[in-house]
Order: sequence, then C-alpha cells, then structure tokens
Amino acid sequence: MSYLEEIQVKNLDHLGIVAGLIDEIGIVKIINNKLGIDVREKISAGTVVKSILINGLGFVSRPLYLFSQFFQDKAIEKLLGERIKPDYLNDDKIGRVMDELYKYGLNDIFIEVVLEVIKKFKIDLKYSHLDSTSFHLDGEYKREEDKEKQEEEKIIKERPIFIKKGYSRDHRPDLKQCVLDLITSQDGDIPLFVRVGDGNESDKAVFGKVLVEFKKQIKFDSIMVCDSALYGQENLQLIQHLKWITRVPMTIKKAKELVQNIEVEEVKDEDKEKRSDLNLESYTWKEGIVTYGGIKQTWLIVLSEKRQKSDLEKLEKQLSQEEKKSQKFLKEIQSEEFEHPQAARYKLKAINKKLRLLEIKEVELIETYSKKKEKIYKMISLIIKKDEEISRKTKEAGKFILATNLVEENKLEASEILITYKNQQSTERGFRFLKDPLFFTDSFFVEKPERIETMLF
Repeated sequence: MSYLEEIQVKNLDHLGIVAGLIDEIGIVKIINNKLGIDVREKISAGTVVKSILINGLGFVSRPLYLFSQFFQDKAIEKLLGERIKPDYLNDDKIGRVMDELYKYGLNDIFIEVVLEVIKKFKIDLKYSHLDSTSFHLDGEYKREEDKEKQEEEKIIKERPIFIKKGYSRDHRPDLKQCVLDLITSQDGDIPLFVRVGDGNESDKAVFGKVLVEFKKQIKFDSIMVCDSALYGQENLQLIQHLKWITRVPMTIKKAKELVQNIEVEEVKDEDKEKRSDLNLESYTWKEGIVTYGGIKQTWLIVLSEKRQKSDLEKLEKQLSQEEKKSQKFLKEIQSEEFEHPQAARYKLKAINKKLRLLEIKEVELIETYSKKKEKIYKMISLIIKKDEEISRKTKEAGKFILATNLVEENKLEASEILITYKNQQSTERGFRFLKDPLFFTDSFFVEKPERIETMLF
C-alpha cells in the first residue's frame, strides 16, 4: 500500500487561531475548575464549551443534534485535545453541560473569564457601554405554570427567563423573544457583562439595576455610557454613585425648551482644525449645568449638520405626504352629509388626530336639505399649516442633548463626551455579530429557556 493512501487531510482554517485564544484566556480550565472533572467522562465540560465556541465561530448554522458533523473534517485533536472524537460531542452531552453551567451560575463563570481577558490583554476600562437587543424564537416554551417541573430539574436560580412577545428590535412583533443586555469596553469592544431577560422586558425599567449589579460584581472605576433608556429620575437616583454619560430623551420638558431656545455656539477658527482632527467638524455644541432628578449634571446641546440635513429632508417629505392625505380628507368631509352639527365636528376632530403638521379647519357649517327633503349639514373647510409645530420641528432638526454627572473637578471636555457617546456603537457591533446569519445565535434550536440563556452566555 502506498504511503499516500494512508494520508488523511483535515482542516484547521481560522479555527486554530480561535482555539489558541480560548487556551490563552484559559476558558477550559476556568469551567473545569467550576464544574469539576468526572474521570469516567470522555470529554470535560470545559472542552465541550470550547467546541461550542469553535463551532459558533466556524460560521455554520446547525442544530445541536448535527453538532458532531462540524468536526468530521476538522483536525479535532489539534483543536480540542488528544483522543477527542467527534462523536463525543453529541446533543445529550452538550445539553447536560449547558444545564450544569446554568445550575452553577452563568454570571459567576462569565465574570471570571472577563477578568482574565482584562488582565491578559490589558484592556482599558475608562469607558463601558450598555445596550440591549432582542432575539426572536419559534415554538412553545415553558411558562410560570411549569414551576413544579423546574424544581424537579433542580435549576438553582431565582427563575428562568420567560419567552414571550415584547418590543421587537428585529421588527418581528409576531414572534416570541428574549432580551439580551450587554456591557462592552470601549477599548476593543470586549463584552464585560451579559444578562438575559424576559421577552417583554423594558430597558427603562432594568438599565439602572443592570449597571448597579455590574458595578457590584466587577470592581473598577469605569464611566458608564448608555442611550436615553437610562435617563429617568428613578434610574438617576439608583446610579448616583456611578459615573455616567447618557442621552436625554426629548420627552423631558426642560430638554424640549433648551433645544427650542438655545442656539449652539459658532466654531472659532482656532477650534476648526482641532475638531477636524477629532472627526467632529460637522458638530457644534453648547454646554451648561442642569439639576434633574436631584442630580447636578453637565448637559451638552449638540447640533449635527448631517443629521440636521437629514431631519429637514424627512420633515419636508412628511409635509408633502400630509398634504396629499389632507386633500383626500378635505374632499371626504366636504362631500359628506351630516344629520347634526356635532356629528360634523366630531368627524373633523377625528381626522385632525391623524395629521401632525397640517390641520383641516372649519370655515362654515351650512344647513341644507338632502334629496329626500331631510335637513342636513355640510361643512366648508380648508387646510392650514400648523406653523408652530413646523417651526418647532425645524428648530429641533439635528439637535440632541447628552448628559453626564461628571461636573466640577471630574469635568470632561465637551468633545470627549461627544466622542465617547458616538462610540456607543461598541455594543451594536457585538449585536450585529451575534445576529449575523453565519453565526448560530441568530436562531435557536434548544427548547428550554435555561438553555437559551446558556447559549447567549
């Protein structure tokens, strides 16, 4: 027999680098230390987790019962260790490991891995970013009434997540979902904290609590960055001992007034070059001290030229669409015959509720008779612009407000506040990766809520 006939070709592709990084971080060792090693098992829990990570980063989407096929053409002993066979990675083994991870506590394990990454790769933790997304799922999932069965399985946790309908970031309100809260470092987009929540969870209700829990578990002095879901009196009281930067929602009366009445400062010639170097040449701003929710803050009113142009184009488009719509409404109400004046005015009021920038105004209500000689009323009306609303939207175009509790001796430069908030896309990049069709978390093939939570971990 020729020696060529005995040669077997196995692939490593980019997965050798992935396996090397997993080993450098020490993920297998951390998990084995937590869950223990049973000498009777052919493959340890840590190695199973390593195989799941490699599979996920291999960019194939396969249900767990086909998992072992992924490694059939791979140099599995180089990736996972000597004497490891693909058929060791069956769905029963993976399921048991997932249940053990959940039972031990996903947060505890995740944070130990995170601290190891921070130390090994010297991650700068000056800024951390919080955001959330949703993952939609098909099928039936256990609900609260399954408590008895959950106790039988001895899952040690307050309770598993509830898979249910809620606000869908994927624009799939017809499907059930769960929510993922993620905190990342600005330096390298390293995930620092992961929390999985119920499908109908509200960011406003949990973001303050998430930050408090994060700071309890990881002790370092990081400035937390978040979108406007964090900004509310209750949350601000909850996180008053933390450092933060967030966006102020335009639903707040004081924010509306400032955006309407304050003109941002013109850029001085000596500052133009500096802003250009920071990639902020299209931004102008004005800052001031504001007290809201009992917390003294710096508010930065920012005008973005690009966003202003976009907002004004949208306003023009909205106005054009409403003009077409209002012409149709005008024709409809002027041709209608009403039995009473109140009926005509009620109809007009209902129509105007559908308009934002225009209004159909009653000019005259004419009393006349129908073909059947019955008394009727016909409305003469005309379309007018809501000048005050259009002016308000024009003044607001391109403007937004950033807030931070870093004032006086801890004060940040306005440019640093803006740049840091723009880096909020740090978490969004992580979400885009997790939801990429090539990555297997974009849809789930596991049935238990506990295992869905473990998959996201």
